[in-house]
Amino acid sequence: MSSEVAAALHLALVQAGATVGCAESLTGGELAALLSGTPGASATFVGGVVSYATEVKRHVLGVTAERVVTAECAEQMASGVRTLTGVDWALSTTGVAGPDEQEGQRVGTVYVGLAGPRGVKAVRLRLDGDRAAIRRSTCTAALELLLAEVSDG
Repeated sequence: MSSEVAAALHLALVQAGATVGCAESLTGGELAALLSGTPGASATFVGGVVSYATEVKRHVLGVTAERVVTAECAEQMASGVRTLTGVDWALSTTGVAGPDEQEGQRVGTVYVGLAGPRGVKAVRLRLDGDRAAIRRSTCTAALELLLAEVSDG
């Protein structure tokens, strides 16, 4: 499912003449793999940052949010990687994939950030399943979020 959404997003970005980058925490590079996995992806996907550790979020992406499982952190991650890579659109993922709670947030609490020409926002997700399922669902949700934005263009 995610690879089909990634392919559709790639086509929409090509049509818009736009580029994308990503900043990932809980997805650990899976989003970048999807964005770069479509044939011709080099025309739209510039790169990304896997910022699993809070220190990387702060030092590389400029995150100042006190807590990382928040909409504020997702927005700052997306803005930070957009600036860092110079892309039109940036996605970010942060949250709790498990097996344990983090910052008092239950497993499956996820925030997807989006930064682009029309501003910055974050979407909260409540996902179920094991670690792998939560990561997959997060990637799909991020791709769908950007696809909707680019298609509204």
